[in-house]
Amino acid sequence: MRLSVRARLTLVYGALFMVTAGTLVAVTYWLTARAIDARFTTASGTGSATLTQIPKSALGVRVEELMELRAAAERQLAEQKREVLAQLLQSCLLTLLVVGVLAVVIGYIVAGRMLRPLHTVTATARRLSESTLHERIALDGPRDEIKDLADTFDHMLDRLHRAFDAQRRFVANASHELRTPLTINRTVLEVALASAKNPPETKALADVLLGNTARHERLIEGLLLLARSERELNTRTETPLPDVARSAVAQLDRQAADGELTVEVDARPATVLGDPVLLERCAVNLVENAVKYNVPGGRVWVSTGEENGAAVLRVANTGRTVPSYEVGAIFEPFRRLRGDRVGSAEGAGLGLSIVAAVVRAHGGVIETLPRPDGGLAITVRLPAVPAAVPAGH
Repeated sequence: MRLSVRARLTLVYGALFMVTAGTLVAVTYWLTARAIDARFTTASGTGSATLTQIPKSALGVRVEELMELRAAAERQLAEQKREVLAQLLQSCLLTLLVVGVLAVVIGYIVAGRMLRPLHTVTATARRLSESTLHERIALDGPRDEIKDLADTFDHMLDRLHRAFDAQRRFVANASHELRTPLTINRTVLEVALASAKNPPETKALADVLLGNTARHERLIEGLLLLARSERELNTRTETPLPDVARSAVAQLDRQAADGELTVEVDARPATVLGDPVLLERCAVNLVENAVKYNVPGGRVWVSTGEENGAAVLRVANTGRTVPSYEVGAIFEPFRRLRGDRVGSAEGAGLGLSIVAAVVRAHGGVIETLPRPDGGLAITVRLPAVPAAVPAGH
């Protein structure tokens, strides 16, 4: 387990203090012991010199007694010296322990104050999204490493803000510039088909061109929707997944009937917080994929519910056997499974790419499994909104 920066700084402060204080205690103990030894040695030497200067004839037999008293006094002084040094060491160690704990506490507080600007940078980074890129840290204080980091982060936000603005303008301009000529072409071709004056060859050509125009329109709509799906969500509302699933199935009823497919819906309660339009498009693309890549007389299963605290939308279908190594490619733009149809009338290959982008924008995951009997089972898991508790419970 790695310690936080604050904990590591606190340990560094505490270790430095303990090493410094321990060195100070050792030096103090050594100097005190040296001073006591020098004082007692001087006093003992002076007493011995005085005794040696007195004639033994004047002292008589008391010289031996005085020497014994002197030795006893030296032993008592040595014992007192040891007691003084022991008390000094004990007091220093106790003081060192108390002050060391206080130093660790103060170091923890000081480290927190030093790292507070970094917490501001982190909180701002977590709060920012595409819609709030105009916010800045604008950290005040002296010019130091943390101030340089905050200013660098602000400069990066400036560049991101300009990039997102350019992207939004590009999408808006592309939506207008690409849709308008295709709408005009489609109108002209429909008029040509409706006119009785045009020969059959012209009408056949107009019909082919109308199909190509429709495909280009679907391609442009898919690209614009993909670009929108990959951006941060601007609005989030509580959206029931059963309603989304039923709406998707209703939109593809005719297409399923043309393929003689049976669609079964098991809509159990599940609510997510997100963009209803994008969630509906996600469900429509999943069901449309299950209908298109099927076999005549096949089946499609659509279900919703909650599993392990997540809202689940699952779409499964019959069809040809899909190798597991091909599953990862179906969510890439303009990619289809090997052996599936790739004609111009079959779509732009963006359906599941849009599904993946919508799921990522909502903080969800996708699970794709080949069915043993053929076809795929695609499960979308999104963060669920907890059900409201009835009053009185």
